[in-house]
Amino acid sequence: MVETFQRDAVLFPFGYGLSYTSFAIAFGGAEQTQRGVELSCTVFNTGDRFSGKETVQVYVEKPCGSLGNPARILAGFAKTKLLAPGESQQLTISVPCELLSSYDDSGKTGHRSAYVIEKGVYGFAIGANVRDARRAWAFTQAETVVLEQLEEAAAPAEPFFILTAKEVDGVHVPVQEPVHTRTVDLKQKILQSLPAGVPITGDRGYRLDDVKAGKVTLDAFVAQLDPTELEAISRGAYIMNSPLGAPGNAGVFGGVLPSLRKKGVAPVTTTDGPSGIRLQSSCSLLPIGTLLACTFDEALIREVYEAEGREMRAKGSDVLLAPGMNIHRNPLCGRNFEYYSEDPFLTGKIAAAAVQGLQQTGVSACPKHFACNNQEYCRNTNDSRLSERALREIYLKGFEICVKEAKPQNIMTSYNKVNGVWCHYQYELCTAILRGEWGYEGCVMTDWWMQPAKSPEFPALRDQAYRVRAQVDVFMPGGGRVRRKKSDGTLLKVYGKPEGITLGELQRGAKNVLRFVMASTAMERGHTD
Repeated sequence: MVETFQRDAVLFPFGYGLSYTSFAIAFGGAEQTQRGVELSCTVFNTGDRFSGKETVQVYVEKPCGSLGNPARILAGFAKTKLLAPGESQQLTISVPCELLSSYDDSGKTGHRSAYVIEKGVYGFAIGANVRDARRAWAFTQAETVVLEQLEEAAAPAEPFFILTAKEVDGVHVPVQEPVHTRTVDLKQKILQSLPAGVPITGDRGYRLDDVKAGKVTLDAFVAQLDPTELEAISRGAYIMNSPLGAPGNAGVFGGVLPSLRKKGVAPVTTTDGPSGIRLQSSCSLLPIGTLLACTFDEALIREVYEAEGREMRAKGSDVLLAPGMNIHRNPLCGRNFEYYSEDPFLTGKIAAAAVQGLQQTGVSACPKHFACNNQEYCRNTNDSRLSERALREIYLKGFEICVKEAKPQNIMTSYNKVNGVWCHYQYELCTAILRGEWGYEGCVMTDWWMQPAKSPEFPALRDQAYRVRAQVDVFMPGGGRVRRKKSDGTLLKVYGKPEGITLGELQRGAKNVLRFVMASTAMERGHTD
């Protein structure tokens, strides 16, 4: 995160902040543990008139190694309390091993598709911003070790060249090399992982309340649902401002059929942001995402979003379509104000705090847009082509941190393609990585638009069927489908057909949605008559 281009033209380095007072940061020592490194420091308010808070940032300087690494990355931060003139506070900042590792998508280290900690010297710089930070401690990694062995996922199908770093005389210089391309047979990978279904029993009088109370299993409840009901659970009510939800809602999903509501499936109300909530005729206005991230204050973020959660409850909303988590890559991106930062670590930590604040009130967050939706120009049609390493270390890292730390109950896919595949059809993003690697157990929904497409692996599948196979659980309204207000038929058309959608897949998506419905504030309100 150091300024690599026109450094002298950068007026405010990353992490820079203003104050009415001044501070000094004294390094206190470091300790290497099994989980990573812990660094301590003492912050002094050196001013003589005003109280203030300071943000202490830790940057890791990884060896360039065989993979090439940035000169510095943000790996930890902490905010002081309000310090009076002359007052001090000791802080401890933990840097986990994950942030010392690099993803090897090419096998240069001998460990392809793995996070590795390469041998070499790892430096730790402490300061109030990336330019101010000074190296305070270092350790030497004697041998390259594998931190986490994964599998290839979402690799580019077509070759192109990427820039990486090489160390020459102690200086990191850019070098061009070909990207590692796809080797996985995605069709076979999917076929080997298709879920088993439970036989349809017909209505046996079970309600979703019974599942929540532990009287019957979720499988027994889902076995009651016919294909029409399962298809309905896999999409919203097709319209915005649905009469099934609070006035001004962005859309409703869950109990969108009378038969589902009779079985106790409540309609779930969604509301949009990004700075406050858009619901009914008025809303509170909250600071934009970028400003919130500038605070580096996780406790404050939780407090802000907790207030937003209370407003949602008062107005009858269950899901906030936020936080926006895409990475600032271009100042011309028209939605940068919704997003937090150009840094994936800061983005992930702030987003996790936002989700925790919201969900503490009982409502749900829905982090978005998953993933690589970092431009507004042609945002509905662009194809983000990138290496697996860039995908994992930059564009997915914030989502990974947020999912693992805050456990959001919903996630929204993005409009764009990633390496040639629309994100709402991306099995490798939505199933292999999100659910398989990160352990996500929530609901995945589309953004309020979905481009039509046919699966290259399963030509019989298109649109809604293609989406369900990727384990994108809910289609939300958008485009021509809003005007038609009815199913396009692409899901049930291939249900039970050769290489078509299976009963197990329909039931899997339904269970993902119903688990959330049971945990939602919609169940508290009822509205299932």
